[in-house]
Amino acid sequence: MYSFMGGGLFCAIIGNILIVVSTATDYWMQYRLSGSYAHQGLWRYCMANKCYMQTASIGAPKLFPWSHKMASEITGAVLWFVQAYWNATRAFMILSGMACFAGIMAGILSFTNFSAFERFSRSFAAGILFFISTLFVLLAMAIYTGVTLSFLGKRFGDWRFSWSYILGWVAMLMTFFAGIFYMCAHRMYKSRRVVGSR
Repeated sequence: MYSFMGGGLFCAIIGNILIVVSTATDYWMQYRLSGSYAHQGLWRYCMANKCYMQTASIGAPKLFPWSHKMASEITGAVLWFVQAYWNATRAFMILSGMACFAGIMAGILSFTNFSAFERFSRSFAAGILFFISTLFVLLAMAIYTGVTLSFLGKRFGDWRFSWSYILGWVAMLMTFFAGIFYMCAHRMYKSRRVVGSR
């Protein structure tokens, strides 16, 4: 049982670190624009060794600084949509990190034996929190992937997903495995209690 919890805790800590790094870094997408290299994350885009905040304003669109002509041709609804997708991706990544951190706390508490928590299975709670974290990362990655492939990817000829994006997917796997490990630990604990009560 403790080996499952230890493995789950290891996966969860690695997953939480990857969520934070993925969310905070600016390498979700790389592309070439006018012969120069550019990249963007959830918060900033970088061109010619300068980074700018990822914002959109209908009056003065900074969302597409590489082509003010193209930006002026894009309608306000599309700008709102792209900003909403960035905000949704950011929100789900932040919620995922928070759920994973709460799961880590519950997972650490599951190693202790407080009598106040006799009816409350901390390993089960940790597993559920890790699955919630997995769901939030999955939603964030699905939103970013879908909008990038259907909208942003068409704006660039030479583009690709980058390492921050890949870390997000790896974080999803790590939190999923952490949930599996903690659910296995919970099942083992329940089966030992049933055998011990006979």
